[in-house]
Amino acid sequence: MDPVELADFADLAIRDADVVDGTGAPSYRADVAVKDGRIVSIVKEAAAAGCQRPRARRELDAEGLVLAPGFIDMHAHSDLALLRDPDHSAKAAQGVTLEVIGQDGLSYAPVDDRTLEEVRRAITGWNGYGDDIDFDWRSVGEYLDRLDHGFDGEGIAVNAAYLVPQGTVRALVVGWEDREATPEELQRMRQLVAEGMRQGAVGMSSGLTYTPGMYAGDAELTELCRVVAEHGGYYCPHHRSYGSGALQAYEEMVALAREAGCPLHLAHATLNFGPNEGRAPELLALLDDALAAGADITLDTYPYTPGSTTLAALLPSWAGEGGPEAALGRLTDDTAAARVRHDLEVAGSDGCHGVPVEWDTIEISGVTDPALAEYVGRTVRESADRRGEEPWATARRLLVEDRLGTTVLQHVGHEENVRAIMRHRVHTGGSDGILRGTKPHPRAYGTFPQYLGRYVRELGVLSLEECVAHLTGRAAARLRLPDRGVVRERYRADLVLFDPATVAPGATFERPCALPVGIPYVLVDGRFVIEDGRRTDVLAGRAVRRR
Repeated sequence: MDPVELADFADLAIRDADVVDGTGAPSYRADVAVKDGRIVSIVKEAAAAGCQRPRARRELDAEGLVLAPGFIDMHAHSDLALLRDPDHSAKAAQGVTLEVIGQDGLSYAPVDDRTLEEVRRAITGWNGYGDDIDFDWRSVGEYLDRLDHGFDGEGIAVNAAYLVPQGTVRALVVGWEDREATPEELQRMRQLVAEGMRQGAVGMSSGLTYTPGMYAGDAELTELCRVVAEHGGYYCPHHRSYGSGALQAYEEMVALAREAGCPLHLAHATLNFGPNEGRAPELLALLDDALAAGADITLDTYPYTPGSTTLAALLPSWAGEGGPEAALGRLTDDTAAARVRHDLEVAGSDGCHGVPVEWDTIEISGVTDPALAEYVGRTVRESADRRGEEPWATARRLLVEDRLGTTVLQHVGHEENVRAIMRHRVHTGGSDGILRGTKPHPRAYGTFPQYLGRYVRELGVLSLEECVAHLTGRAAARLRLPDRGVVRERYRADLVLFDPATVAPGATFERPCALPVGIPYVLVDGRFVIEDGRRTDVLAGRAVRRR
């Protein structure tokens, strides 16, 4: 073959796929050609029309498969996993081609040496302590550069975008104290957020039930959101309550973002706990009113009823003031521990969203210390009964002996709320997946096939075209990515092929790390990261910077 003619060939032609393009439009049958990491040709009804089909060095028969944009995980906790695990099949095998990390106001940049150590300790339950990671960055830009470098300069498994974590910024400037920032401290925080945005972050996150971010008042948050808006980003809060004060907390975030003129993306926008059963229509009415008035709002959810966090996150905010070591000190002091217990079991701590804890809904999903493995898979109450003690005694022992590293599932959700919220026109998908622990939440490995298998095929809550738009095009629009999230010529070839008749999560609460079925091919930047249902050695992922 003539070298000039060969140069005209695409790298890959995907033949006879049912294209669901990420816009919500009806599917269509087409050949799709990929070259140099981009979609270069889409020929609709190619075989039937007898027209010129795209020529390629390799052809893939996609008969019976849906071709869609790669899924965008709008709420991921892979901040260290992307640097720890080159395989990263937990996300790649789901068809995820982009994760948004830096969530819930706590991550690893920007930091200094002191803050890095404190943050590593505080979110050990999310990501591990990181003994296997070389923390050779301090700024947001340096962290994004590290993701680009990945493993031996080749990159990472999937792409990643980053949110400046407001709690980490506050820890760096103010510390872990429960007080207002001084004007000088606020100005320094504004500078750090601006620097992170200029270095490529897509927005800012908060964890307003986690210390120290929860110590920030609305005026402080508004000023930081103004900076985010000036740089074209969005604000992603884990707001102050998902329990007894949930609707008021949503109202607070909507008002705050509108005051700052900042786009708002509500993280894991659920309505959990007994007081919120059946109240999703009230939340959606609040959002619809704000949208009608011109607000820029989106949200993400995971398609499961239980939540997941750390056991330490349930503690009242005063118990965490001063940082992780101070919290451990209070837990070992009988007087302070008795006060913690009262707030948890009687008053309803702010860490538990204002709802008195029900120990039979708190299931231990992972521990840092292997010696505590017997607790995993049991609720706190079950373990307490086995030991013949009060549940608080069991919880306190775990917190202290595992040095706040214990993760939990909270069985406090409501299916009717989950379904109602996922139908909303500003909804996107986010796993909120914690990728550590013996028995993590299956959403880490199953969120996207769960949407496609259970909520599209089995229940019909969403049409296939609508669901794919939620998981792709709508998310890319929130991230302001001009060339991702849609199957369109000249767009990046981040693509997934799945069988709509069989796609399903393998992960269950009993086997939470099982991989999905029915997703045989996933491409990142035009290269196969999943081929014939197996992970390849391709590391095509990079940091996706705000533009």
